[in-house]
Amino acid sequence: MKIDIPSSVNNIIKKLEERGYEAYAVGGCVRDSVMGKEPNDWDICTSALPEETLLCLDKDNIIKNGIKHGTVTVRVDGENYEITTFRTDGEYTDNRHPESVTFVRDLNEDLSRRDFTINALAYSEERGLQDNFHGIDDIDNKIIRCVGSPDRRFGEDALRILRALRFSSVLGFDIEKRTAKSIHKNAYLLKNISKERIMSEFIKILEGKNVEAILLEYSDVIAEIVPEIKPMIGFEQHNPHHVYDVWTHTVKVVSGIRAEKELRLAAFFHDIGKPAKFIMDENGIGHFHGHPEMSAVIAERALKRLKSDNKTIANVCRLIRFHDVRPFVKKSIRHLMAQSGMELFPHLLELKRADAKAQSEDYLKETLEYIDFLEEMYNKERENNNDFTLKMLKINGQDLKDIGITNGREIGYCLNQLLIKVIDEEIENKKDILLEYAEKMDKNICKS
Repeated sequence: MKIDIPSSVNNIIKKLEERGYEAYAVGGCVRDSVMGKEPNDWDICTSALPEETLLCLDKDNIIKNGIKHGTVTVRVDGENYEITTFRTDGEYTDNRHPESVTFVRDLNEDLSRRDFTINALAYSEERGLQDNFHGIDDIDNKIIRCVGSPDRRFGEDALRILRALRFSSVLGFDIEKRTAKSIHKNAYLLKNISKERIMSEFIKILEGKNVEAILLEYSDVIAEIVPEIKPMIGFEQHNPHHVYDVWTHTVKVVSGIRAEKELRLAAFFHDIGKPAKFIMDENGIGHFHGHPEMSAVIAERALKRLKSDNKTIANVCRLIRFHDVRPFVKKSIRHLMAQSGMELFPHLLELKRADAKAQSEDYLKETLEYIDFLEEMYNKERENNNDFTLKMLKINGQDLKDIGITNGREIGYCLNQLLIKVIDEEIENKKDILLEYAEKMDKNICKS
């Protein structure tokens, strides 16, 4: 099998081979190339020791960070390439990093320590494809399988548990039975992994095309990183609008919404507060009053724990808070746009649509028609350049100061009152009209 590798990578490999060493492109770049995908980066492994690698390359292009760990970085044509000496790992005591590494000259020893067979691939033009663990067969059969013992691989680095789920979700591959059994068995080891690493893999899992199967089959693993989901699993809703338990409904919403980070996170957390808000009426119908606010609170707590950035947390929680709001009159719809934010409102509509499609079909047509109506209203407001923020007002704080309202807090309160009047179409958004209204406002309102 021939693989096209960049000339810069090929030249590095040839420089090492000319000195009598083995060198290969290795890992994910080879996997992606075999699958017809464009690799994000290219890693190189070699039988040369780090100091030997240095002698083979133009020293002016070498970046010396990492040399003591056996990795030489060389910059070619504006790109950095890592060249790592074949190695075996010492004992893992933290379920993440080996205590030591030993450099070796044998490629097979290096490949045998890697996580999955589809990543234990190496290639050079001189020696061809090196597939010592049948990774090509697993790519052809769409299987994620550990190299060697799954228990050993996950015990060495527990992050591999989430990487397995991520590869399955993104690639649409099945996880081989022995590997799957070990994932369930060792999920508790994820407690030893940094929150930042977990969050990175979690997002990729959520954005994958196979996310529905992963979330349903590995809910116990997901519960190790987001324990707040545990009450959702198997929680029946006892409501004619719903045909699934809370967790299954949630999974359907996640898989049914566009694969974008904030949307999938909002879908994942949108009903997480339902079990805590469940009540059943005298007719045996279940209700979840106040669950959006509760879900937003839980989501914020979980996302902060997972070290998500503040902007993502704010947008996700805003989507969750308003996902179940159903205004019908123009005034209320405009206020919803203002509260959610005009930039975020289309995302809110996407969440509403995905939520509706994961409920009973008996109400789907009517609900989707309603959401289309909201979208039409939104588009009309956009055409009129309305964003329902203070910036849209034709006056500002200085204008209020000019008419005698000088206290900063009073100015802010007055501007907000004027914005509400404009949203409600009680006054026109014209400077003279706004100033006239501001002057007439009772002092207890404007200067309270």
